[in-house]
Amino acid sequence: MTTTETPGNATGWWDPESTLQIRVPAARGPQPAPGYTFDEITRADWVLGRVPARGWSPEPGRRRTWVGRALLACLLLVQALLSLRLHNSAFEDEALYVYAGHAMIGHLFHGMPEYGGFASYFSGSPALYPVLAAWVDSAAGLTGVRLMSLAFMLGSTGLLHSFTRRLFNERTALLAAGVFAVTQSTLFLGNFATYDAMALFLLALTAWILVRVAPGHWALPLAAAPVAALTVGVKYASALYLPTVALLLVLVAHEGLGGREALRRGAVFTAGVCLLLGAGLLTTDYLEAIRSTTTERAHGTASLWPLLWDCARWGGLLFALAGLGTVLYTRRAGLGEVPGRVPDGPPRRWRLALGVLLTGTALLAPAYQIHLQTSISLHKHIGYGLLFAAPMAGVGLNRLMGAHFRFPQVVIAVGVLALTFGMSQSAENYGVWPDTSRLVPELAKNVRPGQKWLGQPHEAPVYYLSERGLTDYTLWTSIYYIDYTGRPGRHLGGPEGYRAAIEDGWFDGVVLDWSDRPGGIQALVRDTMRSSGRYRLATALIYRTSVGAGHFEIWLPLPAAHTASP
Repeated sequence: MTTTETPGNATGWWDPESTLQIRVPAARGPQPAPGYTFDEITRADWVLGRVPARGWSPEPGRRRTWVGRALLACLLLVQALLSLRLHNSAFEDEALYVYAGHAMIGHLFHGMPEYGGFASYFSGSPALYPVLAAWVDSAAGLTGVRLMSLAFMLGSTGLLHSFTRRLFNERTALLAAGVFAVTQSTLFLGNFATYDAMALFLLALTAWILVRVAPGHWALPLAAAPVAALTVGVKYASALYLPTVALLLVLVAHEGLGGREALRRGAVFTAGVCLLLGAGLLTTDYLEAIRSTTTERAHGTASLWPLLWDCARWGGLLFALAGLGTVLYTRRAGLGEVPGRVPDGPPRRWRLALGVLLTGTALLAPAYQIHLQTSISLHKHIGYGLLFAAPMAGVGLNRLMGAHFRFPQVVIAVGVLALTFGMSQSAENYGVWPDTSRLVPELAKNVRPGQKWLGQPHEAPVYYLSERGLTDYTLWTSIYYIDYTGRPGRHLGGPEGYRAAIEDGWFDGVVLDWSDRPGGIQALVRDTMRSSGRYRLATALIYRTSVGAGHFEIWLPLPAAHTASP
């Protein structure tokens, strides 16, 4: 509104003769949003340009692929360094498997007589991993065998990243690989020469093949059947996870092909695996070992709450993230990074089924060992289920981070917590058994070829001393089993067998691991040697572990008292 003054009005006051003029602006329609650029001129006909699909799509582009590969390489390097930082002498299982592999090579390829009865009590075929480990040991020693385990675990992380990227996207895959790479079971198995690393790699390879071929021809899942059967052969308990990979195949195929074709592929894969496993059982004598070590394994005495606590501290964080990911993925298929756009995705029931399948698999090993009331190897076995729960944990971390990396500090905090737990727990579990690096040189001064020894531990001394040609596995008796033929000519076992063998001076030496909680056989052996007058304590070596302290005792026979009995 303006006023026009007459030319002679010096006071500036309003003149009644002045004309009141109203200026009305021209009407304009609604203006489109200018977007996020502010250095351009807004025009009345301005419209939002087409947003490039690559900028918002989770589909991998060339640049994103190379960035993802670089980040994955960094994760694998961190995983390798954290595993290699662990140091200890050979664990009894490591020494036993490698030594058994050498014995199997001699039997299979050089016609040497088979001894040890490994097929009757090993939890995997002695002709698979032990032979491979012995072959590597011949070239690079125990360090080389442990490096082979590291390669298997790095491969497991890489395969996890690959099939998670196919199920979700690149960012979820990196987060899943990152949280799995620093768990204590992953770090521990990366420097531990047993079946588990190889079995875990084959299990991850099976899942990767099935996820990759699910949308293809119905017969392609047969390509994963030999790998799955080999997984069970390497470690019998891996069969616990075959239903998971079969259902994963059905779910992935169902998304694009429908229920009938998905069930067809699942049936083909299951039939192929069952056929191969059946042929393996019919042509070998491993059924008794499967019963004694897996399906009909003896129950322990561990109580419920300590087992639950171990499960929670070794896998609870990743499982909680997987549970969160399952809930959030069920509620919403994607992050919705494009404003005003509802992200496309599979149906809600499919998303719920996938999340429950992958997350629930993490409960299989804990439930089985709680049923058996044993904590033996729980810190290793829990890693099998975490492999499958990791993709949903990656989804949970992805949602915590938010669209466009809105809350990276949350993921950083969770990552630091996971890294701290993984490093401390893996170091603790790797230091549970006593270091025999001082014991073996002392034994080397006294052990001679052909001598009979009683030992606990005995697997590690046999492994190291057999390299020098001083002894072999058949000359050592453990504290777990003895079959002694006494002077009356009858077989004695258990405590009576140990007592009779010591009183007769049958052993050329005894090694005892005396800790704060010695077992009943150790105490009996020690008391019998003291009262028999046939042995003397030659050496005592103190050691410390991550859970306590103890000492090794080497007992040698008195020269005048030692007599060998048949």
